[in-house]
Order: sequence, then C-alpha cells, then structure tokens
Amino acid sequence: MTAIAEPELATPVAPEASPAPAEPEAEPKTHDVLLINYSGELEKVWALMILASTSAAMGARTRVFVTFWGLLAFVKDERRITGQNWMQKMLSFMQRPGISHRKLSKLNFLGMGPWMMGKLAKQYNVSSPKELLELAQELGVEFMPCQMTMDMYGLTRDDLIEGMGEPVGAATVIGLMQEGSAPLFI
Repeated sequence: MTAIAEPELATPVAPEASPAPAEPEAEPKTHDVLLINYSGELEKVWALMILASTSAAMGARTRVFVTFWGLLAFVKDERRITGQNWMQKMLSFMQRPGISHRKLSKLNFLGMGPWMMGKLAKQYNVSSPKELLELAQELGVEFMPCQMTMDMYGLTRDDLIEGMGEPVGAATVIGLMQEGSAPLFI
C-alpha cells in the first residue's frame, strides 16, 4: 500500500497592516498663571515671588494682581509716607510700604523675625523677595496694581516701583479667570 500524501494546507497570512502615521508629539500646554496677592506679610510676599519667577521660568505667561495690603510691597522702598489725607498717611506710617520693609505674620518680634529669616536666607543661598522681584520682572511677569486699592490708600503711579503695569480692577481679573488663567490666591 502506498500512502497517499495529504495536501498541505496553506497557512493563512494576515494582510500586512500599513504602519500608522506617526502622530506629531504634542507640545506640553502651559496655562496662563494668575497670582492674586492681597497680603503684604514677608513670608507671603516671598512665596509670591518664588511662584511668579518659577512660573515664568517654566514658560507660562504669568500675571500678578496686587491688591489691599499686598500692594504696599510694590511701593518704592524709599517712600516712607504715602497718601493724600491724614488717614492714608497714618496707614502708611503704621505699615511701612516697600518690599524691603515687610513684617512676618507670626514671630515678627519687633523686626527680629524678619532679620533672622534674612540671615537664614543668606546662609542657605535663598534669594530675597527683592531679588526674586527683579528676576520675575526680567522673566516678563506682568504686575497689575489694583486701581481701587490705589485710590483707597492714596497711592499714585509715581509711588509704585518701576515696571508695574496699568492699574486694573476686579472685572479684569475675573475676565482673566474666565479666559482660562489658573488663579492662585496668596
């Protein structure tokens, strides 16, 4: 008997899939950052300047809206008394304006707390709020003073540091949030 060879079955071959078109690498989307500063206390101004300069260094469009006590940090350091009437002048006397004259919210101890913070910052190579402000301005951070606060404190554009933007109101800030700016209150 002769063996009959069975016919070989062809193995089905799947059609070759055409390679998928390479997707372009999506660039990371950066959001606009909107920092809202309403406190003039040293540790909060320091945190504000760290966040603003870091955000700008990372490529995000960064704006800082400064209002109420926060605006006093953006008055020129050499201005001792500001305001138009006796109450405004008294407020500036009680809370000296300027970024170099900030007090701590806790443990101020008649200026000893800020002095110690300054010594520690130097010891550990931490930039001062004033240095961070200068860096933030170099990086293009936009500082927007609050018009209402300027009016209430009797501040003029001449009282404010160089590089401040045009005064704006709350409606401008709300509009920026509605347009997608990520807000952070300090």
